[in-house]
Amino acid sequence: MSEGTDNEEKIHYQCQRCGNCCRWPGEVPVDDAEMQKIADYLKMPLYDFVAEYTDLRLNRGGLTLTEKPNGECIFLEGKNHCQINDVKPYQCSGFPNRWNFEGWQKACEAIPVKIE
Repeated sequence: MSEGTDNEEKIHYQCQRCGNCCRWPGEVPVDDAEMQKIADYLKMPLYDFVAEYTDLRLNRGGLTLTEKPNGECIFLEGKNHCQINDVKPYQCSGFPNRWNFEGWQKACEAIPVKIE
């Protein structure tokens, strides 16, 4: 007798680079490797990157990217251009497939694509 089959469709959300997630206030944690990649990408010493573009996380458990006064990511330029897109942190690259929150689909323009 065969095991039960999984008929549930698997969906991957394809980012449309709308920039909406970059405008939500909240922490964007960055680890040591991510900070080094971003600093290298920006052609600046790691110490200078940390001083200029990071803040202590609320739980004091690491660093987060700095927000603009209106809550946008410090690296959001214009409506939807990420200045560090090629080296953006895991939290950014993983949204909405690796993590999301209730109601995220109301603002995110990612397109669902069926994975076969």
